[in-house]
Amino acid sequence: MINDEKAAKLAKILRVDQRVLGEINDLMESATGKTGVLDIVYDENETFAQKALNDLGLSRKVPAVEVYDSLISKIEADDLAVFNALDRPNLNEEADCQRIIDLAAKIAPVGKGFFLKEDIARSFVLNEPPKMMMSCRGFTTAEDLVKNEDLLEIFAALRMVEDPGWLNNVFFKQYEKLTPDDFEEREINARALSKSCVEAARKFVKKKYHNISHLKELGAIFVIPVTLGISGETVRSLSLLAHYFNEIKFYSDLFRHFAGNRKTFAKNLISLLRGDVIEERLPIFPKELRRPRWLIVQRYLAKADPNDWRLFEPHVDPEATHWQKAERGLADIPEVMPHFKNGIDFWKELGFVGDFFQTESGIPVLVSFNIVDAAMSLLKEKELSKYLYHHQEAMWNRIFVEFMGEEKMNELIRDNIIKGYFEL
Repeated sequence: MINDEKAAKLAKILRVDQRVLGEINDLMESATGKTGVLDIVYDENETFAQKALNDLGLSRKVPAVEVYDSLISKIEADDLAVFNALDRPNLNEEADCQRIIDLAAKIAPVGKGFFLKEDIARSFVLNEPPKMMMSCRGFTTAEDLVKNEDLLEIFAALRMVEDPGWLNNVFFKQYEKLTPDDFEEREINARALSKSCVEAARKFVKKKYHNISHLKELGAIFVIPVTLGISGETVRSLSLLAHYFNEIKFYSDLFRHFAGNRKTFAKNLISLLRGDVIEERLPIFPKELRRPRWLIVQRYLAKADPNDWRLFEPHVDPEATHWQKAERGLADIPEVMPHFKNGIDFWKELGFVGDFFQTESGIPVLVSFNIVDAAMSLLKEKELSKYLYHHQEAMWNRIFVEFMGEEKMNELIRDNIIKGYFEL
């Protein structure tokens, strides 16, 4: 059984009752025969946190704000180094955005995917003309729109200018008739949008706090050539792009997997695109009948509600896996840019690492060492109220992987993502 102090700290990091963590640990030990997992995860967290502090020249006794500021300064220094290595890209320019995209493709080499055929996507626009978008572009017919505008840009702009109710209840309803025959194998299409999209995208950028998004079903990633004017943009853009490459590949593999059953293909596809998660609490069985149960959380629940009940249940999160791969890709930049020597590998394997430090008033607060949390925290203009989401989700994954391995976790997610949970 895990040491009580260690269990208490891990539970505090995960924001769960210690009894919840203890129960899933006991159930997993019984199911797998593997013991000492929480001790391993705890010790790794301590070791990696200490190494990071040593590299930053800090002791464990320094205040939280000093640790936080050091991490922010490190990400800013890394950002400047990448910015210079990419010949100082201007994110307002398409060509400069493309240089960042090209580097992201190198650090996230995911290969081909299984995506919606372009002629099918084009037929959706013709069948249900996007009137607001046509008005913005000055077209009176959908035929003129698809003839004169790029298909990726049409689909990207749909989410920015059309009414969400119309999109969900009218346009996307066409997806209910999709079959595996409407999909094909091809490369991911990642590129900057043209200047004509910029004005329509400004509200989207303001809402999302970044200028990058994706279309899973089309296998497309787009960068809006607009700068947020906040430090850390180059690394933040690279991390988002690498994340989307990995995320699109993940969903593409699911599309291909579900193509084996034509009857349920469209239903499962739509569920994946919505990012469905389990909505109702599952029944609690008597102790003697309980088995290890893990929820599958495939979207950012904490953004809508940081106290969402599902975040306090044992769960695995494919998003955390996509981010972990992106983090590893960022740390491996020197492998694709041999002249880059600034030490960005500092962040490697820190995705699930965090520790508590005292505020000036003596209150312990959690500081995440996750590179994505650090990069996103710059959006808060160095306030101590920071991102922790990626780190906490990564730790849940780390616990499960230590029990059963990453391959088994991915297999269980694939086979149970529609259901929203699995039991062992």
